[in-house]
Amino acid sequence: MKRMDGNIASPQGFTADGLHAGFKKEKLDLGWIVSQVPASVAGVYTTNQVIAAPLLITKESVKKEQKMQAIVVNSGVANSCTGQRGIEDALFMQEATAKQLGIERDLVGVASTGVIGEFLDLAKLEAGLTNLSIEGTADNFAQAILTTDTGTKTVTVQEEFWGKTVTMSGVAKGSGMIHPNMATMLAFITCDATISSPSLQKALSQEVETSFNQITVDGDTSTNDMVLVLANGCAGTEEICEDTEEFHRFLAMLNDVMTELAKMIAKDGEGATKLIQVDVVGAADPLSARMVAKSIVGSSLVKTAIFGEDANWGRIIAAIGYAGAELNPDCIDIQLCGLPVMAQSSPLAFDKAQMQQALQGEEILIQVNLNNGTASGRAWGCDLSYNYVKINALYRT
Repeated sequence: MKRMDGNIASPQGFTADGLHAGFKKEKLDLGWIVSQVPASVAGVYTTNQVIAAPLLITKESVKKEQKMQAIVVNSGVANSCTGQRGIEDALFMQEATAKQLGIERDLVGVASTGVIGEFLDLAKLEAGLTNLSIEGTADNFAQAILTTDTGTKTVTVQEEFWGKTVTMSGVAKGSGMIHPNMATMLAFITCDATISSPSLQKALSQEVETSFNQITVDGDTSTNDMVLVLANGCAGTEEICEDTEEFHRFLAMLNDVMTELAKMIAKDGEGATKLIQVDVVGAADPLSARMVAKSIVGSSLVKTAIFGEDANWGRIIAAIGYAGAELNPDCIDIQLCGLPVMAQSSPLAFDKAQMQQALQGEEILIQVNLNNGTASGRAWGCDLSYNYVKINALYRT
């Protein structure tokens, strides 16, 4: 597998476009991804019990059709908590896109992101759809899905299957309201491999656990979070079947794409100045390892300490203790930026000047050994700065 420059339309048979429809003052805010042919589809969605109208429509279409040929997304207006009108507007968005492309309605997935509780302006939506192109600019799509993000997030990888090149690309948005499981993020992945929808769903459900479900920015889970994967078979490979060597290599591709996107989201947290990575080893089981890693990276006290470049490892051990994982509290080792600060749950002296210099970096590594087994886990997040409060206090203005 190799990483390459690309965009969401790099896999064969896909195009994408984006434009300014008027949901936001100036920035691009409407876009679509289109496959030449109906593609296998898989999706995972927010765990919030309050679910935005576009997700309800998309989930139903995925369940009904087991295929998808287009995804249309608007930013600026979430179409969430908008009642029956929100459902009707999401259906209009789906139907208008299908009409524009000349395909069946249930082959269109819809997604929205932005302010909760506001209605879509259907006139702007309809006008925008007529100006989207199936020969458009994929980079515009990556721009059109952003909200408070500071930049686009894309990744592309390639792998050989039966002598043919398979390309997989991902694009995502996410900066605030990010917390496992699923977050205020949208992620779309395209691939030109041949794989059935059930096998694609199995792959996505498995690999999301160690990628998107292992990031956190602020502890909030949104109403609009969704990941959709499309595989259209245009690379002309044989079908990738479960429990084969090819399926495991496909899983590796998917995990790589989602992990890189997850790290980009964590690093671009609202107001963030540092990316935090937590590695946990010596856990009783993989779930315990992931729980501890997420607990640390999700702690507001840990996040503010990292922002303040304060080696307050007491906040780390406290987050380990309330993670709900199986552990022995008397045998924990902790390293911060590669410097040991605790061994067997007892403090260690460290070079304060060396630590201060290390904490000034843009990427902070926290390593934990629970000494309670052989399992490991990893999570990513960011620091919590003054600017996070400013961004969210002024979000609607």
